[in-house]
Amino acid sequence: MATEQINKKTKVGVVVSDKMDKTIVVETERVYRHPEFKRILKTKKKYKVHDEQALAKLGDIVEIYEGRPASKTKYMYLMRVIKPSASVTRSSGE
Repeated sequence: MATEQINKKTKVGVVVSDKMDKTIVVETERVYRHPEFKRILKTKKKYKVHDEQALAKLGDIVEIYEGRPASKTKYMYLMRVIKPSASVTRSSGE
């Protein structure tokens, strides 16, 4: 089982939404050099991630891995919370 986890693709990103049940949205950033123009570019991508125990909160830095599809758009799973965000206090009146 441990060797199976190592072979899966992992990514690190920031939780941008935790409003759904058992699902979070994680935004990852990729930095690469353009093959023709040789400029450094940044791209961002959002993944819907399965979070069974609702461990991740808004602003947390998390590690996710690719697995079997859980729904039409959800195929990433939460591995661990790397760094919890500072406690964000929100009121519904704002």
